[in-house]
Amino acid sequence: MQTTFTKKQLQDNNVNSSEKIIRKCVHCGFCNATCPTYQIAGDELDGPRGRIYLIKDMLEKNKPANEKITKHIDRCLSCYSCMTTCPSGVNYMHLVDHARNHIEKTFVRPFFDRFLRALLSKILPSPTLFRMAGYSVRLFYPFRFIFPKKIKNMLKYMPNSFPKSAYANQEIYPATGKTYAKVALLTGCVQRVISPQINDSTINVLNRHGVEVLVPKQVECCGSLNHHLGKEDLAHKSFINNINAWFKLYEEKNLDAILVTTSGCGTTLKDYGYIFRDHEDKEIRNKAKIISSLAKDVTEYLGKNIKLNFKTQDKKFKIAYHSACSMQHGQKLHSQPIDLLKKTGNDIFEIPDGHLCCGSAGTYNLLQDQMAAELLKRKVENINKVNPDFISTGNIGCITQISSGTKIPIVHTIEVLDWYTGGEKPKAIS
Repeated sequence: MQTTFTKKQLQDNNVNSSEKIIRKCVHCGFCNATCPTYQIAGDELDGPRGRIYLIKDMLEKNKPANEKITKHIDRCLSCYSCMTTCPSGVNYMHLVDHARNHIEKTFVRPFFDRFLRALLSKILPSPTLFRMAGYSVRLFYPFRFIFPKKIKNMLKYMPNSFPKSAYANQEIYPATGKTYAKVALLTGCVQRVISPQINDSTINVLNRHGVEVLVPKQVECCGSLNHHLGKEDLAHKSFINNINAWFKLYEEKNLDAILVTTSGCGTTLKDYGYIFRDHEDKEIRNKAKIISSLAKDVTEYLGKNIKLNFKTQDKKFKIAYHSACSMQHGQKLHSQPIDLLKKTGNDIFEIPDGHLCCGSAGTYNLLQDQMAAELLKRKVENINKVNPDFISTGNIGCITQISSGTKIPIVHTIEVLDWYTGGEKPKAIS
C-alpha cells in the first residue's frame, strides 16, 4: 500500500513503524475472510483491510480521531486472525495498538463511554478492587433493572462467589524432591480472584515435576488491559514495574522462564521487547527484550521442557479444545496444548471454525456486548457440533465468556493436566 508520510512524520518511531506495516498491505482482502467482525457486519470498515485504510488516513494526515474511526477500531477484537491469514506478513497487532493510543489522545468519547472505560481500567487490573466491586454488586443486583443495558450486561459476568486458593499467598513454591528448574508465574489479576484453581493446578504440575515456582508480589496485572484500551501511560507503568520485578528475580534466581496461564497476557508479555524497542532508557530496553524472551505459555513450556508423568483414569472423555485467539494467532501456539491433552488418553476434538473468536477479547464482551453476543452464539453452536463431555482452553476470558452461553463444563487446560498427573479432578467436571 502506497503511503505519503513526510520525512518529519517518519522521525516519530511509532509512525515510522506503522508506515512500514501499512506498506506491506497489498489490498488482497484475505484478512476479511477470517475476520469475525467482518463476517457478522459485512462492512469493509469492520474488517482489517478497511481499518488499515482508516488508520493510514488518520496517521498520514496527522488528524485527530473522529467518531467513525473510533467506532470501527473499537469494534476490532484484536483476535489477530488476520495476521495468521495475511500472506504479506502485515503486523496488524502493532498497527492497531498505535491507532488505539492515537484515539485515546485525540478523541473525546461521550461521557458514559469514558466513565465505563475508566472504571474497567481501574477495577479489572486490581484484584483488591475487583473483589470489592464483586461484593458491592451483590448488594444492588436485585435492583439491576434500573441500570442502563450495558451496565446490566456487565453485571452478569460478575461471579457470585470468590473461591479461595488451596495455597497460602507466598512467593516461593518449592519443587517436590530435586529441583530441576526455576520459573516465575504470572498469577493474573481477574484470574486469581475468580479462578484461583488455575494457578493452583499450575503450581501442582510444576512442583510435582521438579520445578520451583516463584511469584513476586510486586507483579499484579500484565498491563494488557490498559494497553488495549489505548491507555498507554497506565499500561507502561505496569509494564515497567513487571519488567523490573522479573528481571531482578531473573538475576537473583537464574530463572528458566516466566510462565503465563492466560494467553492474552502471554501475547503482551512476549511483546514487551517491541513495545520498549525505542525507549529512552537503554536499561529498560534490554530488560524488556530479555523478559519477552523468557515469557512462555505454560503448555508451551511443559511441552518443550518437562516429561509429564501421566496417570490412567477409569473413564475416557470427549474433550473439545477451544484455541483462544491470543494463543493461536497472537502467540502462534495451537498444536502444543492439543498434543499435551492427547497424552491424557482422552479423545480431543477441535471446534469447527476454531479460528474465529468467542467474543471475549479482554473487555470486548463488556464494551461491545451485541457483537460479542453474536460471536458467542456462533461459538456455542460450533461446540455443540462436537458434543463434548467438557471443553478445555487456555484463557480465563474465554472460559468466562463461553460458560455464559452453554452448560457444558469448561476448564483450563492446566487443570486437566494436573488431574491426569496426580491432582484432583476439576470441580467444574465433577
